[in-house]
Amino acid sequence: MNQNWLVTAFFFALLAVILYGALLILSPFLTAITWAAILAVLTYPAYAWVLKRLRGRATPAALILIVAITLILIMPGVELAWFLSQEAVALVKTVRALLSEEGVAEWTQKSWAQDVLRWWSVVSFRLLDFKIDWKEMLVQGAQASSSFLVSQVAGVAQNVLVFAVDFTITLFTRFFFLRDGADFCARLRRLLPMDYERQQRLFQNIVNAITAVVHGCLLVAIIQGLLAGLAYWLCGVPYAVLWGVVTAFAALLPVGGTTLVSIPASLYLFLRGDNLKGILLLAWCLGVVIMIDNILKPFFIGTRIKMPLFFLFFGILGGLATFGALGLILGPVVFALLAALLDLYIEEYGSAKQ
Repeated sequence: MNQNWLVTAFFFALLAVILYGALLILSPFLTAITWAAILAVLTYPAYAWVLKRLRGRATPAALILIVAITLILIMPGVELAWFLSQEAVALVKTVRALLSEEGVAEWTQKSWAQDVLRWWSVVSFRLLDFKIDWKEMLVQGAQASSSFLVSQVAGVAQNVLVFAVDFTITLFTRFFFLRDGADFCARLRRLLPMDYERQQRLFQNIVNAITAVVHGCLLVAIIQGLLAGLAYWLCGVPYAVLWGVVTAFAALLPVGGTTLVSIPASLYLFLRGDNLKGILLLAWCLGVVIMIDNILKPFFIGTRIKMPLFFLFFGILGGLATFGALGLILGPVVFALLAALLDLYIEEYGSAKQ
């Protein structure tokens, strides 16, 4: 008896050490591996379709899907990211030029600017009592913002090799997740001490959580950004593409959302004297763009994951704070797994107590 206990303890101690060593070896690539797993879950239905057309040949099916997705989505995404970085730097340089002495003198000649300055002088005369130079503050803010953006663009350029390595690892890993994912999940299920039905429910919760977040948050935010960006372009808002992308990111925020960008854009049109365009832009963003969020997000999330929006809200925020961009998906997945395990516990032990 004592010998069997000693053998068991030694086995699990050795297993823990080996698992820790494996985690240390994989730690530099965990982010890329996690993204590969998430993308494999999202694209697995398309892989299954290609696999069926190729009569079960897994390797060509996975390779075709990887190449197709790379050509269709990834390459244009890289081009868009580079274009947006240039647009952001140009925008901040424009703001700095407008806040210079020549730029301020040119803008103050316009009638609406004179009205704003008169209103500002009435509202902000108290700032002089505190020796606050608002113009200097704006100039310093613009300079700091431009320096930050330029440094970030330079940093991205310097880390192109790192990005290329992570990108290659993600593609390489996703290929094997697609090709061998079913076998890997079958092996993983054999390690779980529960029956097949509960294992199936646990894995389905993971898939539902990933799909719900991507469709209910990311996809809806992209749609809102496209609709708002199109309206910015039609109404003549400068840097419409950049502001459309910013609107898409703002749509992920639980407070403010797209209005954090659309209302200032409408205000810009009013100040420029385009009152009709300002009204149309404001009506479009408040009446259509926001309603897209209120209609599609509950539909996507409610049909995929049985989780209160309260937990989804904190799952997204906490995930972003803990894991960065990856936490946008990992946070809700963790809560979905917690909910599934609690349901299993209630079924197993709650009924027994009753």
